[in-house]
Amino acid sequence: MPAPPLNRRYDEPRDDFVDTRRLPVVPKVTRDDVARLAGTSTAVVSYVINNGPRPVAPATRERVLAAIKQLGYRPDRVAQAMASRRTDLIGLIVPDARQPFFAEMAHAVEQAASERGKMVLVGNSDYLDEREVHYLRAFLGMRVSGLILISQGLSDNAATEIDAWDARVVLLHERPEAIDDIAVRTDDIGGAQLAVRHLLEHGHDYVACLGGTEVTPVIGDPVTDHVVGWRRAMEEAGRSTEGRLFQAPYNRYDAYEVALDLLAGPDRPPAIFCATDDQAIGVLRAARELRIDVPEQLAVAGFDDVKEAALADPPLTTVASDRQGMARAAVDAVLDDSLRVPGAKRERLRQFPSRLVVRNSCGCHT
Repeated sequence: MPAPPLNRRYDEPRDDFVDTRRLPVVPKVTRDDVARLAGTSTAVVSYVINNGPRPVAPATRERVLAAIKQLGYRPDRVAQAMASRRTDLIGLIVPDARQPFFAEMAHAVEQAASERGKMVLVGNSDYLDEREVHYLRAFLGMRVSGLILISQGLSDNAATEIDAWDARVVLLHERPEAIDDIAVRTDDIGGAQLAVRHLLEHGHDYVACLGGTEVTPVIGDPVTDHVVGWRRAMEEAGRSTEGRLFQAPYNRYDAYEVALDLLAGPDRPPAIFCATDDQAIGVLRAARELRIDVPEQLAVAGFDDVKEAALADPPLTTVASDRQGMARAAVDAVLDDSLRVPGAKRERLRQFPSRLVVRNSCGCHT
């Protein structure tokens, strides 16, 4: 059909106008239609669409999926949410998604959730209690299927908010004492001990530690546990820790500033264990600017094994955790209805092992 002339008046009759009121009405495809074509019940169709809660035989599932494709059926997610008072969303709150560890963990959670037919909403608390509570209220108010929380020390207000909503919450990467719920984490203390023992085995008199910024340790916080692991390894070796723990923010930029002062001072340590890889990357940059050779004059190890650790200069020795496994365990736990039955036995804490990843920054030649 030719395009109408650009200079035509709006009130002139149009021969290209289609009156949509006269078009045939296409009936909406329903779940009953899918069940009828697949030769099964609407309940079975629901199990296929929602991936549960009951299993469906493979042959039946294939018939249902074929019927959905043939009919062009699209589930009404809004109606489903209203009926079940729950959405296909999982809320994820992280301290700072700009940091590599949290970015990689968030991606792992999203992948695991996608395998279960769920989508993920992400909020950044920026290490602020009020923002953490803000996202808790927002996500729980959206009736998310569950909430996965990575917190660097859960506040009393956040714990109260969780209790008030009777929410499905899984704590990932940490286990605070403020709430008593399911937690998935790695062996932070044991992993830190592995790294510090390895540095000491290189013959260093002692290993300094870049911890977090907290003056008072936060029980259940991973960085606090990394410091505990450092202390234990030093004590096992008969080395003093007094005056050898330094406060530093978790990110590389501020850790770089702390490292400049530490490494330029008269008591430069022979080796440094950093509570995070991001801190360690900042230390490596500071050493390079001060022309301190790593690892000949300074050995460095981190914790997290972010992807960038392998590309650091020199490649960073660090401690790895099974992020994919942890993310999958957290998603499974937050969606497991059996864990919400009163009196049901549940695995309250699932801890994944840590492993040492040896590269060049410690003095090894790999």
